[in-house]
Amino acid sequence: MFDQKGTGVAELPERMIAIDPETAGGPEVLVPVERPVPQPGPGEVLIRVKAAGVNRPDVLQRKGHYPPPPGAPSIFGLEVAGIVVATGEGVDPSMRAQPVCALVAGGGYAEYCVAPAGQCLPVPPAISMVEAAALPETVFTVWSNLFERAYAIEGDTVLVHGGTSGIGTTAILLGKLFDLTVIVTCGSAEKCARAVELGADHAINYKTQDFVEEVKRITGGKGVQAVLDMVGGDYVARNLACLAEDGRHVTIAVQGGVKAEVNLVQVMTRRLSITGSTLRARDTIFKALVADELRRNVWPHVAEGRLKPVIDSVFPLAGAAKAHARMEGGDHVGKIVLEIA
Repeated sequence: MFDQKGTGVAELPERMIAIDPETAGGPEVLVPVERPVPQPGPGEVLIRVKAAGVNRPDVLQRKGHYPPPPGAPSIFGLEVAGIVVATGEGVDPSMRAQPVCALVAGGGYAEYCVAPAGQCLPVPPAISMVEAAALPETVFTVWSNLFERAYAIEGDTVLVHGGTSGIGTTAILLGKLFDLTVIVTCGSAEKCARAVELGADHAINYKTQDFVEEVKRITGGKGVQAVLDMVGGDYVARNLACLAEDGRHVTIAVQGGVKAEVNLVQVMTRRLSITGSTLRARDTIFKALVADELRRNVWPHVAEGRLKPVIDSVFPLAGAAKAHARMEGGDHVGKIVLEIA
């Protein structure tokens, strides 16, 4: 057991409840089990988890398609919020007893979770633990891809697919804060209306409208400066047709397929940029740099209550199977969160 002297926190248990299935499968494999409470290593903190975000990569992991990176725990969960109850070597002891949210490579669906200290951000009084747990994965992703990789700046128009997903709603909210014109695609008239209600400037029903033609109409034929794409496949060529000259295309998921055919002459003559990234496997140095960018540029809005995630639903830890079923059903708007007593 690690040293807890002087933290003001009660002695920690040796065992905890977690969601750590031994086999891949449907939501029904997500049942509570007992696991050892992890210990923080150098540069890490131990968090008593109050809430954990549910994300689509968790669904992929459950199906056996997205294994944890080397060294990451097999316990599900990529983002948490809670109280720091222990610190590893090299971590400022003043972090103990502080409320934080954190991006993690795994381990979030549990009563206790280890996180790199550099990937933790404070939870201000303006937001709840449930709201805090819904921020890290999507805010880290949108900031590092839309604002850093796609260089979106004030006055730009951007196209974001999956407008009512966790990523999509976060892109809408950050777009409003940083003066972007945000166009989103959604799969129903109801979701389009909800996206506009949340702050999207335009919402396109991709099932009834050609989003390429709609983007051209909305932008007066100029196109958008950036596309944040979660689909891949045949969307890529269509996305490129939506870009303005010198436009940037960023792929962050491939729900529609891993292969795409593009016209390279179009890329060259219009000076388009095609890039992409994944977040989970990036090293702690990169993630700490993103956290520092968020702390300086985004977190003041969180602290003042101007940025709060859209919460679709909240389930107890034992209801993780229901949370995954909700996500796979496709009717959710915003984030799904597990609350841990």
